[in-house]
Amino acid sequence: MEHRVGSYSLRVVTQDVVLALFVTVMQVQGTLARVAADGAPHPFADVGKLGFALLVVSGLVVAVRRRWPVPVFVTAALASLVYYGLDLPDGPGWLGLFVSLYTLATYGDGRRSLVIAGVGTTVLTVGWLSAAADIEPRAAIGWVFFRIGASVMSTALGESVRSRRVIAAEAQERAELAERTREEEARARVDAERLRIAREVHDTVAHAIAIINVQSGVTAHVLDKRPERAREALQAIEQTSSRALREMRAILGVLRDDNDGRMPHPGLVRIDELTAKARDAGLDVTLEATSPATQLPSAVDSAAYRILQESITNVIRHVGPTQVTVAVNPGIDVLEIRVTDEGRRTGSGDGSADRPSGNGTDASAKPGRGILGMRERCQLLGGEFDAKPTPGGGFEVTARLPLAPTGSRL
Repeated sequence: MEHRVGSYSLRVVTQDVVLALFVTVMQVQGTLARVAADGAPHPFADVGKLGFALLVVSGLVVAVRRRWPVPVFVTAALASLVYYGLDLPDGPGWLGLFVSLYTLATYGDGRRSLVIAGVGTTVLTVGWLSAAADIEPRAAIGWVFFRIGASVMSTALGESVRSRRVIAAEAQERAELAERTREEEARARVDAERLRIAREVHDTVAHAIAIINVQSGVTAHVLDKRPERAREALQAIEQTSSRALREMRAILGVLRDDNDGRMPHPGLVRIDELTAKARDAGLDVTLEATSPATQLPSAVDSAAYRILQESITNVIRHVGPTQVTVAVNPGIDVLEIRVTDEGRRTGSGDGSADRPSGNGTDASAKPGRGILGMRERCQLLGGEFDAKPTPGGGFEVTARLPLAPTGSRL
């Protein structure tokens, strides 16, 4: 089989050997106990020791069931057909067969293994029913149907285990591929950002140095003969170097802040500043915020701030002056944030009827990714997001962020 393991550890081999010995003992001892209970003193007198041999063979063959599942099943099936075809005493002589069927389905390759198991079970069914045609008492034929049903169940159980393993392996492979892809994308983004910064730094520095070099040469040349020209050149050097420094600060500002430290992630601690800026932009903001009992995880805190920021920005861009309610409700397990606006005010001069949906979805504005970005931030943390118009013509954005993020990548 394609998925068969070629070599096995000593532990696995030992387990199979112990299982084979257990099955063999159970088959022989169980059959003897069954015959003794029925009162027959010589259960295998008709055919010598063949019955014992068949029970032993079908049990011991289980020891190599993982390495050769098909030959093991064929051996156990033939032993069962011969055993019951000779009308030997019934008992638990089918244990090895059921184990071999389970192994065939579990360690096989799916469709081909099921075909082999199905054909084998069909042949066994015909053989068992033919051997039981004259069975007495007739109620004993129930054991035949038990063997048939147990064979089907063993195959189904093995196929279920195999399917689970295949699904788990595929899921693991997809997870590893996704992880590799994320790492590659991250490296690509880092490389692209490094290249961009390096290019801008090079252009800025090279341009400034070239100008400074020329002006300094002019200064050296005219310093004694034309002092006013030297003064102009020095001023140009000063202006050029100052402008280059400002550009360098702007370029490198993405890496460090004004205090020469790493830029911190914004959080809800700045919500008052955010709403104050919104009021300066003309919004009538009502803040309904409850302080969390414990410090929020940084990923949740940052995502909540960005969602509030984007929601308020959308109102400013697409609605204008209006009433806005900002609610922040930290719970035990979930942080809920809600931003609701009342829509454009009547008489604002821009026609409230022209606003189809509000809060980032104005058809007259250039399509953006505001709501999509907020939804992605929320989903990255395993939360819930909803953005919809309100009956009064406004718009409402609601986000529920779990305080124990399930997939934070912020």
